[in-house]
Amino acid sequence: MSAARRRPGETLAVGAPRSPGERFADAVDARLPTTDGGGQLLRKAFPDHWSFLLGELALYSLIVLVLTGVWLTLFFKPEMREVTYGGGYVPLRGVRVSEAFGSTLHISFDIRGGLLIRQVHHWAALVFVGAIGLHLLRIFFTGAFRRPREANWLIGVTLFVLALAEGFAGYSLPDDLLSGTGLRIAQGIMMSIPVVGTYVSMFVFGGEYPGHDMVSRLYGMHILLLPGALIALVTAHLILIVYLKHTQWRGPGRTNGNAVGKPFFPQFTASSGGLSLMVFGVLAVLGGLAQINPVWVYGPYRPDQVSTGSQPDWYVGFLEGALRLVPPWETDIAGHTIMWNVLLPAVVLPMLLFLVLYLYPFVEQRVTGEWHQEHHLCDRPRERPVRTGLGVAGVTFYGVLLLAGGNDIVAQTFRISVNTLTWVLRSALVVAPVLAFMLTRRLCHALLRAERETLEQGEETGEVRQSVDGGYESDYRPIETFRPGAPRAPLSSPDDHPDRHTGTPSPELPAPAHRRR
Repeated sequence: MSAARRRPGETLAVGAPRSPGERFADAVDARLPTTDGGGQLLRKAFPDHWSFLLGELALYSLIVLVLTGVWLTLFFKPEMREVTYGGGYVPLRGVRVSEAFGSTLHISFDIRGGLLIRQVHHWAALVFVGAIGLHLLRIFFTGAFRRPREANWLIGVTLFVLALAEGFAGYSLPDDLLSGTGLRIAQGIMMSIPVVGTYVSMFVFGGEYPGHDMVSRLYGMHILLLPGALIALVTAHLILIVYLKHTQWRGPGRTNGNAVGKPFFPQFTASSGGLSLMVFGVLAVLGGLAQINPVWVYGPYRPDQVSTGSQPDWYVGFLEGALRLVPPWETDIAGHTIMWNVLLPAVVLPMLLFLVLYLYPFVEQRVTGEWHQEHHLCDRPRERPVRTGLGVAGVTFYGVLLLAGGNDIVAQTFRISVNTLTWVLRSALVVAPVLAFMLTRRLCHALLRAERETLEQGEETGEVRQSVDGGYESDYRPIETFRPGAPRAPLSSPDDHPDRHTGTPSPELPAPAHRRR
């Protein structure tokens, strides 16, 4: 057996055998902190639960986006100058198209594997945004945004905003009729801003709509500015995760002062590597079999045309729905028209939604009095009835807006009046979130009571016994299996807790004297 590797500054006993590999490792350790720094990282514990992998789905989708995006930049031409198309797609030969649209057709029909890469890129973008959204929901419902992780929550919300902007920019680059319709809506939103709206539109489009600079400007943002910001924030996010350590579900041996899970190497590396291969494989299958964004069907963009049944990608569908639900409200002030039907749903509403997301961790901790406590254990959603109810209400609000974004398609499919459906959705936008909050809060309390009864009595065995006096009673056995985070002792009633606004908080454990990473 060879001698143990020495650390920098340690002396080696005379006569101890050293292999060439150990001598090389000693030379590296003497110059770089691989043992002290890298060793701690390799031993970092990662919780073993599927919900913690949602962030990794976003990370691996981003990798696919970068790889496929680099390939696409070799062939895409971000120009709005018109040319006569003469490529492989016969129905459009001889048609005047922009170079951006023509190069997109060239990638799809004339470059070997081009259509596959295009579609993998588009599917990866959808998975990327969806994974970030689900990851934020997991963080929200488990309370993993509390001290000391507020900064990581702010980074996550910013990543979501940038992902939306990046997706819209990439979606608009082909200059087809569908993406051009989206840009026309974006120009209308800019024009709705009081006083400065016209100047904003002229600046963004480089002149009167549609201008000649929009695609080239979006291209620079799509391949350089926004990806750089995304990668920088993802890096900062990962650094904070390593520094603060992961949150974890409550359980035996798990406290605010430790982290229990698989070490980074080799267990977590193996499972995470397998997940990355699954993500790459699924995206490749989707890109090869599931058609998405067939721009040749829509045709090149013309300012005087609008594609019938135009629908944006799902992640901006809520903005489309908000625009369709607000009545045609306008106000004339001193010769200026304020378009409330565009300004409120497309400018004010998104700003308020994301402002609530940014401020929520700080507001909740002030209300609950947990501002000065560190939390490294996850809450189960049922233990926080109000927070869970608010989250479900927000998801319901978003779902109604998303459904409204396709109200014409829904009305045509089910053969109902689009006006009737619009009024139903307007009512649902106000009523449905309130009902969702009330039902969710009641369900959380019911689950807690049922769980407390089960913990006190045990679970039924299915056997019935007859007592001496002739009565019947069920037989129970102690609970032996527990879900992640489930208590091993009866819970206190949320209504008995002095802070009824938030339900039953996590057990108040002393903050650790130091963090173990």
